[in-house]
Amino acid sequence: MTVSPFDHPFLSGLLGDEEVGSCFSVEADIAAMLAFETALAEAELEEGLIDSDAAAVIAAALDTFEPNMDGLRAGVARDGVVVPELVRQLRAAVGEPHASRVHFGATSQDVIDTSLAIRLKDAMGVIEARLASVVDELKRLEARDGAVETMAHTRMQAAIPVPASRKIASWREPLERHRERLAAVRDDVCVLHFGGAAGMLEKLGDAAPAVTRRLAEKLGLRALSRARHSERDGIVAFASWLSLVTGSLGKMGQDVALLAQSEVGEVKLSSGGGSSAMPHKVNPVDAETLVALARFNATLVAGMHHAMVHENERSGAAWTLEWLTLPQMVVATASALRKAEALAMSMAFRETGARG
Repeated sequence: MTVSPFDHPFLSGLLGDEEVGSCFSVEADIAAMLAFETALAEAELEEGLIDSDAAAVIAAALDTFEPNMDGLRAGVARDGVVVPELVRQLRAAVGEPHASRVHFGATSQDVIDTSLAIRLKDAMGVIEARLASVVDELKRLEARDGAVETMAHTRMQAAIPVPASRKIASWREPLERHRERLAAVRDDVCVLHFGGAAGMLEKLGDAAPAVTRRLAEKLGLRALSRARHSERDGIVAFASWLSLVTGSLGKMGQDVALLAQSEVGEVKLSSGGGSSAMPHKVNPVDAETLVALARFNATLVAGMHHAMVHENERSGAAWTLEWLTLPQMVVATASALRKAEALAMSMAFRETGARG
């Protein structure tokens, strides 16, 4: 059973994205959490906080570890997070006398937030590549059809003739600006979250900064001077960026759906959706989906702003709201970019224009 259209048995054909969706699978999450625990043991070995025997046993146990998923499910129901039960299972797999060195100095939020950062880094790579592909397709469309005369519309009324390049530029240029913004967004998302119980790494003593640097390097993330457990501005800026991207794609989809109307006919789509009752129709499904995904992300981004409000050093409520919201926004953006590329490839501007 699923309540999400992104992995629904048939609605996912319209809205889903398996490549980016896999970043939020249980397999990807557990793999990233295990990567954190393995790298933590290695970093602590290198700083003399655990001995080589413990590090070797931990590495071997985690390399072959298979979680008890029923136990993890029960643990989350009890604890609100997966890490206490996961660490219990990991320590059982490591056994004595080294079990206590598993997860040494860390807290649940370190593991969960760092796992998310690792997986978002992968998702952002896919999204960035797709964004570039959409821009490239729009450049090709502009080079081919940019000189075609179309009718500009202001407030849904015919205005003056303009070249198609004017319309295409209004789709392409915002996406290019989003590409420029992404570097700063990524810098605040792909960070190591490592602060221990209340952000002080108190169990690591003077070795805390060195362990942090080593751990970040091993995981390919940016080290911070302190964990941002309750400071969610970076992740919310990413959510806002996602909504900007889908909003710009939604504008493109809305324009294309209007231009492709039978009565307007300024854009011809080489492919589209069929009708069960009217076989002559070619419905602009990709264009409509871009509009829906834009509005979806615009709705959810408000939830991400609510998720910024943590009580003191950690909030279970705000944190849970983030889990409910962000994955869907990421998958929606990836799906929208894939559909936008297909739409750009399928359209052609027609010389007849609105007056044909």
